Amino acid sequence: MLLEGPIGTALMRLTVPIVAGNLLQTGYQLTDAFWVGRLGASSVAAVTVSFPVTFLVIALGSGLAMAGAVLIAQYAGAGRQDMVDHVAGQTMMMVLLTFILLGAAGYLLAPQILTALDVAGDVRAGALDFMRVSFAGIAFIFCYTMFQALLRGVGQTGLPLLIMLATVLLNFILDPLFIFGWGPIPASGVVGAAIATLITQALASVVGIAILLRGRHGIHLKLRNLRPDMAYIRRAFLLGFPGSIDLSTRALGLMAMSFLVVRFGTLPTAAYGVGSTIMQIVTIPAAGLSMALTTLVGQNLGAGNTERADKIARLGILYGFAALSLFGIVAFAAAPAIIAFFVPSDRQVIGGGSDFLRIMALTWGGIGVQYCIVAVLRASGRMGHALAIALVSQWVIQFPLAYFLSVRWGLGAVGIWWSFPASNVATALLAIAWYRRGSWKHGHLVLDPHPQTDAAAPTRIPGLRD
Repeated sequence: MLLEGPIGTALMRLTVPIVAGNLLQTGYQLTDAFWVGRLGASSVAAVTVSFPVTFLVIALGSGLAMAGAVLIAQYAGAGRQDMVDHVAGQTMMMVLLTFILLGAAGYLLAPQILTALDVAGDVRAGALDFMRVSFAGIAFIFCYTMFQALLRGVGQTGLPLLIMLATVLLNFILDPLFIFGWGPIPASGVVGAAIATLITQALASVVGIAILLRGRHGIHLKLRNLRPDMAYIRRAFLLGFPGSIDLSTRALGLMAMSFLVVRFGTLPTAAYGVGSTIMQIVTIPAAGLSMALTTLVGQNLGAGNTERADKIARLGILYGFAALSLFGIVAFAAAPAIIAFFVPSDRQVIGGGSDFLRIMALTWGGIGVQYCIVAVLRASGRMGHALAIALVSQWVIQFPLAYFLSVRWGLGAVGIWWSFPASNVATALLAIAWYRRGSWKHGHLVLDPHPQTDAAAPTRIPGLRD
């Protein structure tokens, strides 16, 4: 049970499958980076430029899914199966519609986005094709991500792991086929990586929806749950809007950093892309731990176990700091070898990427602290607090410092590299201060902890009217 027993055991029982699933998810990026790296620096830069843009579009709609996952965790803790099913259905309906619209808009506006980013001519063509295919499949990508989040809210983490394993293996086969071509399949270059991801994520999303409709894994989704419920939609919007702005702020921060990097040329952009990919990989344990914390803290708050929720939060923050600090030490020591894995034939990219990695690696423990505290704030419904931390981190600390060091002080790309450790440490201290205020302990989103006996007609969200 997630509401009783040893906290460390419960935390690890949720975290390990999530981390394994996130590692498999990163298998997409690793496979893409491995094969695209064989095409040269301009292809690596094309993916680097495209990723923050697609991430921004995903972030704009992620608040609704985030709100659904938090509410599901708290309703599961309160024993409200009827509302678990209802929230799952409403979240599915809203997120799919949102991402169909956002994907279409991104596809049409891709050329203007690249123009605004002032992307170099040798990068633009590959970036445009990669970005458009990514936008075409963005609804599939997030549909499966949403499926994972909904099952995670009820404590089910094993099944998404198995599905992810199958899709990563399929992507491993399809990636070189579409990038380099084989038989009747033409060589598509860098865009082939996006095509392979689109195909595998489409299959995964279809399987995920089918599982939810069959109702055998903690969520019993029915067609009636997909009918728009304006009471829930209002609640989800008010709860999820700060989450969308939070993630969008982070995505815009990535775009702004990319904008700064590209002005220094293709090689720094490629080095930044490889270094950023490595940073995403090593933060996977913290991301998995934060997801587990959202479920555990959310369920215990929903059940009224505030003291246990606080103990879970403290242990999770300690685990996050220790894990990422250890990975940072390893990355600092082995930086050239790690960069060479992705771009083995370009010594300049290896040198620049190694400098970037070593400058930021020893402060990764601060990222672990931030991830875990933000997860606790979200689990309690304090999306606005998480948003404030993101705004300060990206727009008060990192981007202004990166611009000042790289442009005003004339340090170039190295100035951008130094903005990362400064932001990691400062944001961790800010998050700790916010956590110690303790207001998150009062984040009980479920007003009636007693399960409904008649599950045939879902109850409206407590405290709201149609």
